[in-house]
Amino acid sequence: MKIASERPRSRRVARVLLADTGLASRLTLKSILSTAGYAVSGVATAAEALGKLDAHEYQLVLADLRAESEDAGPQVLAYARQKEFRPATALLASDLRQTGGQAFRNGSHNQAVHISHENVSYLLGWVAELISRRADRRIRQAILKTT
Repeated sequence: MKIASERPRSRRVARVLLADTGLASRLTLKSILSTAGYAVSGVATAAEALGKLDAHEYQLVLADLRAESEDAGPQVLAYARQKEFRPATALLASDLRQTGGQAFRNGSHNQAVHISHENVSYLLGWVAELISRRADRRIRQAILKTT
């Protein structure tokens, strides 16, 4: 018997790499995103994240702010942005204090989102928006190459 939340791989929306040192938050986010149809790979360390980025293509890379060091999350995202597949990237924070009291830090690639159990629909909309912007950017680049 097939469970409703199981979707065939061909119907997956996008591949997401989730790098989060917190087991509970990583499993929760992975469950939420998987149920929404995303193919999610979860890792606990920056080294694991870099290995996954070398082995697979992702449309979105999310890294927490509490990784092994203060710079580990941003370093994973910087590495991801150098890959040929150019994924959308964002920093995650399960504690709003980690983002300087703001839900987002805006910049060309440097965004942070506050994750809590109350904003699951917001999280899913935010993930879809990041992936959509990435797709738009890739389409524009492909059009420019052909003209």
